[in-house]
Amino acid sequence: MFEPSSFLYAVDADSGVATITLDRPERLNALTFEVYDELRNAFYGLHDEEQVRAVVLTGSGRAFCSGGDVEDIIGRLFERDMRGLLEFTRMTCDLVFSIRRCRKPVIAALNGTVAGAGAVIATACDLRVAAESAKIAYLFTRVGLSGADMGAAWMLPRIVGLAKASELLMTGDFISAEEAHRIGLYNRVVADGTSVEEATALAEKLARGPSFALEITKDSLNREASMDLAGALAAEAQIQAALMLHPDFREAYDAFVEKRDANFS
Repeated sequence: MFEPSSFLYAVDADSGVATITLDRPERLNALTFEVYDELRNAFYGLHDEEQVRAVVLTGSGRAFCSGGDVEDIIGRLFERDMRGLLEFTRMTCDLVFSIRRCRKPVIAALNGTVAGAGAVIATACDLRVAAESAKIAYLFTRVGLSGADMGAAWMLPRIVGLAKASELLMTGDFISAEEAHRIGLYNRVVADGTSVEEATALAEKLARGPSFALEITKDSLNREASMDLAGALAAEAQIQAALMLHPDFREAYDAFVEKRDANFS
């Protein structure tokens, strides 16, 4: 079993839902070099973890994640040369890639501050369930860095559109949970104190579903972002035909005919 030292990890054997909890509440779950590295390794490992069917990512205390720790990361970056800085930025991008590559649905349960790298990590998740307190900001330009960080300029326009993404990445301003939901960045907004519960319920629903079909859907969403319509249609025709041979398709049909819940493999 995976046993990280820089955050909490638990798996519910009955539901197949894994929960990753960033656990530096006194620092608003600010990221360190170790957290970045362990998180990316965790998601790469979860890709092939058979007992896990869905993942919830959250933070303890008053925040989801406030971004890179000013003392443990930001200050120490001034000690690095270009090679060392590129090693760091590639690691942060690799974390996003590991979340997007993970074949399990990943749901972010957000509360309080969701900022900087924390905002991008939330964006990389498949779904976002946010508490009413979950304000979000992509802060990079406010500290003299590019708003295009960790894949934000690729992901965010695909979620909220180019105009709104440009505003969020250029200004670095916080927006409320209500506004984030209005523009489609948050999937759901729930009462404070319930985001983990609601995200877990959604993860359990997905975990009961056809895991292979969900994996293929996530993969298609990633791949088709760079395809034209003809290429996407050709790919989907082949994928769907192949899934029609999968036992889950037959199980869904049999369950419907027999008027029972499907029991997917």
